[in-house]
Amino acid sequence: MHKLQNDLSEAIFMVHKPLGWTSFDVVKKLRCTLQIKKIGHAGTLDPLATGLLLLCSGRQTKKISTLQGLDKVYTGQMLLGKTTASMDLETPFNSHSSCEHITEEMVSAAAATFVGSITQIPPIYSAIKIGGKRAYKMARKGETVALLPRSITIHAFLLTAFNLPFVDFKLVCSKGTYVRSLIHDLGQKLGVGAYLHALCRTQIGNYCLEQAYSLEELLQPHSLSV
Repeated sequence: MHKLQNDLSEAIFMVHKPLGWTSFDVVKKLRCTLQIKKIGHAGTLDPLATGLLLLCSGRQTKKISTLQGLDKVYTGQMLLGKTTASMDLETPFNSHSSCEHITEEMVSAAAATFVGSITQIPPIYSAIKIGGKRAYKMARKGETVALLPRSITIHAFLLTAFNLPFVDFKLVCSKGTYVRSLIHDLGQKLGVGAYLHALCRTQIGNYCLEQAYSLEELLQPHSLSV
């Protein structure tokens, strides 16, 4: 599969989103630098997450809805024994618990209970709109944020490394899955709390991170090849 089509104004961009950038930051940068009038992303990545971001330009934007519906694959790291309001490192720690008694087998068993069709409540620090306002903006102002549970599917939730308090994992899931919420709920099930320490999206459907360009490469069109 080609990384980029010949015509930049009618393309699907596979970008390795950098840490600290919002998905809209990437869209805005490409729109302005490459002078593409019509461009959008097919699935948000949080600023503190890295990895595969799909963007479509021109008539390819008609594919955004279809691309958003594809399953996702993530690799990440959770930290047990601490929680934050945002469920990641955006906000300060708000609880501490000892996790010395937690074993790898306990975490694996707890993770397995989330595999299948489940419901989850998205983080209040998310881009979901409530009455026209972004939830994260309301949360930052101390306003009450009430989000409804959503149905998602977890296809696989596997541990890849165990070194307390850090636990590395691989996740295969449906669209609409908030990994931060999943890690928070896992921490609650274990009774010690947890937050998402790092996250990378490695695959969307058949689109793989290995095929993606860095943002720097995309901003230098003369270096691209198909």
